[in-house]
Amino acid sequence: MSLVNSTIKPFKTTAFHNGKFIEVTDASLKGKWSVVFFYPADFTFVCPTELGDLADNYAEFQKLGVEIYSVSTDTHFTHKAWHDGSDTIRKIQYPMLGDATGTISRNFDVMIEADGLAERGTFVIDPDGVIQLVEISAGGVGRDASELLRKIKAAQYVAAHPGEVCPAKWKEGEATLAPSLDLVGKI
Repeated sequence: MSLVNSTIKPFKTTAFHNGKFIEVTDASLKGKWSVVFFYPADFTFVCPTELGDLADNYAEFQKLGVEIYSVSTDTHFTHKAWHDGSDTIRKIQYPMLGDATGTISRNFDVMIEADGLAERGTFVIDPDGVIQLVEISAGGVGRDASELLRKIKAAQYVAAHPGEVCPAKWKEGEATLAPSLDLVGKI
């Protein structure tokens, strides 16, 4: 069963954010667009490339009013140690959520139970706490922040323009579609 159009489930955790430990809950995500970005583990190989890419593009996400929350089943203490020891991770300005109990990973249906790790799951959540986009990638396949930005812009456009949809490869400023009987079979 898809999580698209479902409301995020309650959670409460501690995150490492800008040199401090902070509490983050499901309520923290409401009122703005959010990306919940699951990855298997700190101190690994593909994960730092993805998190670094998000960090390099963080200002663009912020311009769109989007907060990023990275999540792994590591603790907030592990996130701090990784942050302190890695030049790539040191660039991160978004909250890094600890999910040692696996609650958040299970809420988003990305827990690999046999390993106690999260899959590479990306969730775009609207200001009402409703999941608008779900993407799950294989463990060896890294994600691209620029493609995620494009999808967020499309989701925000559709949310702001009821009755319009964004076609494949849509980029901001390009033509959209208004689904109707007149378009059937003409695209």
